Amino acid sequence: MIRRVALATALMAACTPLCATTYMLESQHSEGVVRWSHLGFSNPTAQFTLVEGSLDFDPADPTRASVTATIKLTNFSSGVPDLDDNLHSVDFFDVAKYPTATFKSIRVERGNAPDRLKVTGNLTLHGITKPVVLDVTINKVGTNIRSNLPSVGFEAMTTLKRSDFGMGLFVPQVSDEVSIHITCQADEAKAYVKQLKEEADAAAADAKAAAKKAADAQAAAQQ
Repeated sequence: MIRRVALATALMAACTPLCATTYMLESQHSEGVVRWSHLGFSNPTAQFTLVEGSLDFDPADPTRASVTATIKLTNFSSGVPDLDDNLHSVDFFDVAKYPTATFKSIRVERGNAPDRLKVTGNLTLHGITKPVVLDVTINKVGTNIRSNLPSVGFEAMTTLKRSDFGMGLFVPQVSDEVSIHITCQADEAKAYVKQLKEEADAAAADAKAAAKKAADAQAAAQQ
């Protein structure tokens, strides 16, 4: 009996690192909002929406989680064309030279509530890598009733100094500190990839059918 219990315990311990599910960030429902102070009069925002990456997560032990994410900065937008041109220029993000930012977690700790985590990772932005800490709230873990995919959702908050990443122009008139609020959804990776393939195949089939219909109509018109 003792041997059986010991064996079961060993098997459970061996399984623990493998029980985390791998998810893919779902770009249609993942975005970040950046906010700063402009001369103390207003607090403008800009948004990034092209986020790709993966997440390993086990609700039974969130501290084993890991995440990697790539943010495409080409569509980083404030909604103000002149400001966007400035943000994309060499004065700030220099998007032509540094088109992406990346984040890779190195440590996950429990926060002050069951649904809270502190995620420490390396952020690479504007060619500079610095450690940052995200205050994370687990929104939900379960099955998405619309896609029927196993899904997880999070909110993450952090504050950075833009001068740490070589973008300190106009400090202190424009605040050095910027706050970032990220919301993201991730779907179980294999099921999500399968769904994307099925959608692509269906779109290709629809395009093929439309092309055939157009060709048939053209042939009929020429008769």
